Amino acid sequence: MKRLLVGLVLIAGCTTAPPPAATPTSAPTPEFTITAGLRHVANVPPGPPFDTPESFATDLAFQGRYAFAGNYGGFTVYDIGDPTRPTVVARVLCPADQNDVSVYNNLLFLSVDVPRAGPDCASGPGDPSAETQFEGVRIFDITDVARPRYVTAVRTPCGSHTNTIIPGDDVHHVYASAAGPAPDTARCPAPHELVSVIEVPAADPAAAKLVATPVLFTDRDPGRFGGCHDVSVLPAKNLAVAACYGDGLLLDITDRADPKVLQRVTDRRNFSIWHSAAFTPDGTKVVFSDELGGGTAPMCTAEVPGNKGGTAIYEITDDRRMRPLGLFKIPRAQSEAENCVAHNGNVIPIEGRNLMVQAWYQGGVSVWDFTDPAKAREVAAFDRAPLAAGTLGGSWSAYFYNGYIYSSDITRGLDVLELTEPPVAGAKRLPGLNPQTQE
Repeated sequence: MKRLLVGLVLIAGCTTAPPPAATPTSAPTPEFTITAGLRHVANVPPGPPFDTPESFATDLAFQGRYAFAGNYGGFTVYDIGDPTRPTVVARVLCPADQNDVSVYNNLLFLSVDVPRAGPDCASGPGDPSAETQFEGVRIFDITDVARPRYVTAVRTPCGSHTNTIIPGDDVHHVYASAAGPAPDTARCPAPHELVSVIEVPAADPAAAKLVATPVLFTDRDPGRFGGCHDVSVLPAKNLAVAACYGDGLLLDITDRADPKVLQRVTDRRNFSIWHSAAFTPDGTKVVFSDELGGGTAPMCTAEVPGNKGGTAIYEITDDRRMRPLGLFKIPRAQSEAENCVAHNGNVIPIEGRNLMVQAWYQGGVSVWDFTDPAKAREVAAFDRAPLAAGTLGGSWSAYFYNGYIYSSDITRGLDVLELTEPPVAGAKRLPGLNPQTQE
């Protein structure tokens, strides 16, 4: 994929464009379909330098009144103090795939899972066969959110497709997941069966370093890809779940640098690519998504059988085992022209019900109720009109945060939705949200 070469002011190894406040606009017509109980309140379209076909919007993280949105070209900081009028605070040019983002206090972590010539934001594409190429995690200081400052980068053997932060008082741990199966590099031959563990001293983030690369699969069938795409953590219970190629894992993370596999589950009938996972707020259940087709294929047509490309609900028992409870897939059939499959989301932190907000690429944003896991059902949906045939797009991530739903749309920017039915006024307000970290 082409790299962005947009000239902006150079600031400490990255480029930052603090744009004027952006006025939210309506989506272009034809706009979207939306169910009763859900209201579309704002859209902030991509702006320079992220308004090119190569600049896919990716994941989201939140802290206070700010949302941080990853992008193949870098990342954007939004002020969401008024969710109906979000504004752009900064756009940071720092090209890499896929620039998944996590934030904690004054630090931002950005994933790099494609070889770059060097660790800083100004570096160009790297040579996969070169030992000097960089893949891993870049770290920024966001004390001034309008001017994020590049601090350092930590090289990991297999790069970082996604990252998960486990905050600590003195030391933070970051899990860098690299699912594979491509690209293979001189530092990481397939099947990428490890997770990289980075330690970040809270008082000296520039001293961040790789401390361990535990292998999570030691008995896989030869030739099977075993990399983990995503790790979600529940630090209070020293538990994590990993969504991996062909398997879901339950992990003991008592020793943050040495996660241990408690259980491995498979479901060859319903699941292909275990992509991501989300705990319920009480930690008694976990929802896995299946990215059948890799996110580029139409897996929500009437012809795709059963729950393939959907989600699975598991109970986490008192003896720390996972037990299957149910399956869910959006009931709205999409066209052959629309890439659609289960993707990133979170469970609304409200007592008495289990409500999931989830992105489905061009299947839009779904809100579904799995209070009864055996009868999970969609209760609200936002579905944009199809893009031109052959165009990849749709909602990459959708999360509930402090009363609103935020959707990172690959080509259309940031959408903000308000859920009024079912009522969520009693949902817990959070100081921040890294969806992979259940605090």
